[in-house]
Amino acid sequence: QVPLVESGGGLVQAGGSLRLSCVASGRPFNDYHVGWFRQAPGKEREFVALINWSAIRATHYADSVKGRFTISRDNAKNTVYLQMDSLKPEDTAVYYCAADRTWYGNGWPPSYVDHWGQGTQVTVSS
Repeated sequence: QVPLVESGGGLVQAGGSLRLSCVASGRPFNDYHVGWFRQAPGKEREFVALINWSAIRATHYADSVKGRFTISRDNAKNTVYLQMDSLKPEDTAVYYCAADRTWYGNGWPPSYVDHWGQGTQVTVSS
């Protein structure tokens, strides 16, 4: 098991920024690919961003967030970040951290995720 704990969610006005953090507690996860998903009310959980575990730090983003969100990781701190800029009301959702040893790229299905965090709410007001 890889316990994942998200933080950094909150309420922000459209155009604003938030930075989410995902910490793996209890064990290092530097051999896991880590990503973010989100789920809005009444909608299915969807892929947002993914970062490779290796020094290459390859990343993938959903088209809806490309150019606005940036995923990064600090393996020394066992932490992955999601910097969200130029937020829009349609970004409102519960954001979940996810980890897996298999690299799926931006076609990562939520049903294939090995480890989930508990989620953090992001609300963007218009």
